Amino acid sequence: MTAVRSEPAAPVEAARAPGHGSPRAALTAAVLGFFVITLDVSGVNVALPSIRDDLNGTLSGLQWVADAYTLMFAALMLSAGVLSDRVGAKRAYGWGLAAFTLASVACGIAPDLGFLVGARVVQGCAAAIMVPSSLALIRQAFPDPVARARGIALWTVGGAVAVAAGPVLGGLLTTEWDWRVVFALNVPAGVAGFLFLLRAERSPRHETTFDVPGQVTAVLALAALTFAVIQGGHGGFTPTVIAAVAVAVLSGAAFVLVESRRRDPMLPLGMFRQKGVSVPVISGFACNAAFYGGVFILSLFFQEQRGQSALSAGLMFAPMALITANFNYLSPKFVQRFGPRAVIVAGLLVGAVGCGGLMLVRVDTPWWITAALMVPLGIGGSLAMPALTTLMLDTVANERAGTAAAMLNTSRQAGGAISIAVFGVLLAGDFATGMRTSLALAGGLLVVMALMAVTVLPRGKATT
Repeated sequence: MTAVRSEPAAPVEAARAPGHGSPRAALTAAVLGFFVITLDVSGVNVALPSIRDDLNGTLSGLQWVADAYTLMFAALMLSAGVLSDRVGAKRAYGWGLAAFTLASVACGIAPDLGFLVGARVVQGCAAAIMVPSSLALIRQAFPDPVARARGIALWTVGGAVAVAAGPVLGGLLTTEWDWRVVFALNVPAGVAGFLFLLRAERSPRHETTFDVPGQVTAVLALAALTFAVIQGGHGGFTPTVIAAVAVAVLSGAAFVLVESRRRDPMLPLGMFRQKGVSVPVISGFACNAAFYGGVFILSLFFQEQRGQSALSAGLMFAPMALITANFNYLSPKFVQRFGPRAVIVAGLLVGAVGCGGLMLVRVDTPWWITAALMVPLGIGGSLAMPALTTLMLDTVANERAGTAAAMLNTSRQAGGAISIAVFGVLLAGDFATGMRTSLALAGGLLVVMALMAVTVLPRGKATT
């Protein structure tokens, strides 16, 4: 199956049909939603020290502020993909956008850390609905593979800009006003997203069924694993932590058993036999583990170790932000010229080089050298993820678009959640040692994924 056709790229409007909704409006709504979803990961990271001071939190509490969001994001994504297929991408996206906007207001008025974590859980649930439905909207709006690839590239640009520029905005708002304003940014973006969504074409519905046993075991497995890593790393292997490990193992095993026996599972295990599915899912995990874990570490390093303000820390990410956005847009063009394998492998290896370079950073390293060493980490993900996303959506049948998007983004968010949990534990001892160890783990994982992609994916432009 061909991931991206080799003929010249068609304009994004090419798929528009007279008398139907606007593809450009659907794309804009999807990009806005993905922007604010991703902004609430990177932007909040820079605000974490201020949140701790204001709400009397601890390092483990800050990990939960970050992971409560990404955990539910990952755990509910698969069912959200089924929801998108069942009720239609447009309707599902609207529901998610409304819930996300309201939860953002709740985060902004949180009186204590527990309330904030609870509101972040709701945000994560809403984000889980929005991501697969937004990709399904793009696939619906642009049936032509080349036009769709360009649409996906713009979608990933929105996320990449948010990931990289989020620290700049978060630092500015936290320094000049208050960390609560970071969440307030989502409200006007949510309203604008609704206005564009109204102009999108109505989405078709597909006959799908919800997998309740699979969803319950997935949530239990991820939540218990995250809890065990965070609490065990800070408090040791207490009976509670040991029980959480047991729950994670048993729930994970039960999930695999349930999914292998269901007639219509939320995670069709047979799809992993396709190279265009297995490679994106596993590589997406690695990319987010490295990037989100790296942003989490560096945000704390700049403020806790170097004594920088939130604004100054955020500005350290600015060069990476500008370059990352450009490479997200260029990635599909590279795929057309060199094929998906070359672009995916290059992105993973560049990201690994970025992790290795950041291992050399010390407290007294000049700011401009540190900022320059961050750039390869952003370039790596921005090269790989558009190619991985296009490869996966072009591999699966149309009626499985929402489910496929959910599978990919579940693995990505799980990678981010687990890396923050693990890296936060490593930082709890000697910060410098924990930082280098975390980056070494992230870089090594990216190298392993690059070797897998070289081995599994065929050469050239064809994928199967």
